[in-house]
Parts: sequence; structure tokens; C-alpha cells
Amino acid sequence: MEQWRSLWESTGLYQLELPQAAMLLICLLLLYLAIRKKFEPLLLLPIAFGGLLANIPGVEIATGDGVLRQLYEIGLATSIFPLLIFMGVGALTDFGPLLANPRTMLLGAAAQVGIFATLLGALLLSDLGWFDFSLQQAAAIAIIGGADGPTSLYLASVLAPELLGAIAVAAYSYMALVPLIQPPIARALTSPRERAIRMSEQRHVRRIEKILFPLLLLLLTALLVPAAAPLLGMFCFGNLMRESGVVKRLSDTTQNALVNIVTILLGLAVGSRLAADQFLVSSTLGILLLGLFAFATGTAAGVLMGKLMNRFSRNPINPLIGAAGVSAVPMAARTAHRLGEEADAENFLLMHAMGPNVAGVIGSAIAAGILIRLAA
Repeated sequence: MEQWRSLWESTGLYQLELPQAAMLLICLLLLYLAIRKKFEPLLLLPIAFGGLLANIPGVEIATGDGVLRQLYEIGLATSIFPLLIFMGVGALTDFGPLLANPRTMLLGAAAQVGIFATLLGALLLSDLGWFDFSLQQAAAIAIIGGADGPTSLYLASVLAPELLGAIAVAAYSYMALVPLIQPPIARALTSPRERAIRMSEQRHVRRIEKILFPLLLLLLTALLVPAAAPLLGMFCFGNLMRESGVVKRLSDTTQNALVNIVTILLGLAVGSRLAADQFLVSSTLGILLLGLFAFATGTAAGVLMGKLMNRFSRNPINPLIGAAGVSAVPMAARTAHRLGEEADAENFLLMHAMGPNVAGVIGSAIAAGILIRLAA
């Protein structure tokens, strides 16, 4: 009987506590959203599965010398994984729409308002006693407004690793919900006539422009905001491999094999931070609410900037493309295009929206560098 009792007490069922059971259900829900609803499945699925492993009692895979703990220490604590993902994003990015209409950089910049508004909001709520976020934690939460997963993970790993799990879930969940969150905001801020505005055809962008742009972008940004150099450096390096045309094998590897491998390892490492004692805390609710506020504010700021630019521009600008400035590539651009089609079935906004979409990626990386400098 002693042996049977010892065997029973060693099982996960005997050791299972209510918080762990709740986290197992949350992770199963995330798996459902990834598989059934296709909410950012490439990262949400490994994150959720890593969370399952991290919350099974008696399984030390996410602690001590466990493999998930080692993945976290090697790839996230050092920020290597997010930087490699950013290199892959650069290799997949076409700067052509942005270079064809450089004014759209203003839309990408405007959408970053959500980040800094959320930073101030998080600090204000902490002063009021509703939450207890430090400056570093508030900065890590605010970057969710950029709707850029790798940037959110990078900043969280640098400034607030204890919040990494909640920030990752919030960032990728809101990115997946772009088609649901952005349309009501864009419709509320624009008229049917504005949504039906047709934009003029984009000019052809020469190859030399595409080669020089990542180099100039890196040098100018790094000189002004050195803390943004790691993110933008990897992003621009990936893009230069793509546009140079002389390292196609490296570019193809970066776009496919490397990104896929790192995505798997990154997701599992993030999942290791979904342990019940780290995720089921009051700050998680604050992160989810502030992340939604950041995302909504960034969307609204981009649309309002689009309206302002259209008023003073010689060539018409559809304000909907300003919503794409939040960086969720290419979902935000597709959402803006779909809203334009609703107002005018022959209106084609996709390539125009890709300009602020790419500018949003650059803007969120620069914002991350500024936040690192402010919160350091």
C-alpha cells in the first residue's frame, strides 16, 4: 500500500493545483484559437504547447535544467531569437511601396502614438494604485501598441522578462484580431466618401533605391537612436540580402528554413514563461487591457493622420491606409484594402497600405530603442 500511495502521490493529478489547472485550460484555449480560428498559428501553437508543458505538475521541463528553460536562457534572455526573427522579416519585406510614396512614413510614425500614450497610461494607473508597474514594465507593455511580435518580445526580454509570457500572448492575440479590432475604429473615424477615395498609381521603384534604402535607414537611425540598432540592424541586413540579388541562397534560407526553426524554438521558449505563478497575477489583466488600448489608439492615430494628409495633399490619400501603420504585416494592409473595397468595389488599396505597414515596422523598432533609452 505504501508503494501504491507513493506512486499516486508522484502523479500530476495528485500534485495538480487550481492555478495550474486554470493555466492548462488557458493553453488549450490558445491551441483552439491557433488551430481552429487560425489566430497567428505559427507562434501561438508552439507558445500554447510550451505553456502546457510548463504547467504539468512534476514535469521540470521549464525549470532548472529542463529543455524549455535552456531555450529561454539561450534565445530569449539573450534576445537572440527575436533578433533572428527580425532578420527574417527583413528578408521577406519589400520596401517598394514605401519608397514609391515616402509620405506614408508619416502614417507609420503617427500610429506609434499608441505606444507612448500607453506608456503614460500605465504609469498613471500605477500612480493611482490600480496596478504596480515600474517604468521598465510600463515600457515593455506599451510596445504592444506597435503590433509587432518580435519587437514586443525583444523589449520584454530586455526590460521586463517577468512579464514576457503575458506580453507575448497579448501581442500575438491582438495581431491576430486585426480584422476584428480595426474596422470599427476606421469606420467611426471616416466617412463613406473618404473610404471610397482612389489613390493614384504608384511609381516604379528602381533596384538601386531598394539597395541603398536599408543602408541609409540603418546608418541614420543608429546614429540618432543607437538602442534601436540591434533590431533595425538585423532587419536591414535581411532586407539587403533580399534586394542585393547576389546571395539568393542566404536570402532563401533566411526567409524559410531559419525563420521556421527559430519560430518553433521561440514559441516554446515563450511558452515556458506561462507558468501559473507568473501568468495568473493581477498584472496580466492590466497588460491585456493596456495592450488593447495601445493597439486601438495607434490605429486611430494613423487614420486621423491620413485624414489630415488628405486634406492638404495634392494627390488624394485614403485615410484607411493610416490604420496599416500599426505594423501588423500584412494583415493591417489587407484590412485597410478590404474596407476600401466595401466602399468602392473597384478600389485597390493593398499596395498603398503596404507603405505605412512597412513604415510601422520601422517605427516600432525606433520606438523600442527610445523606450530602452528612457527606461534604462
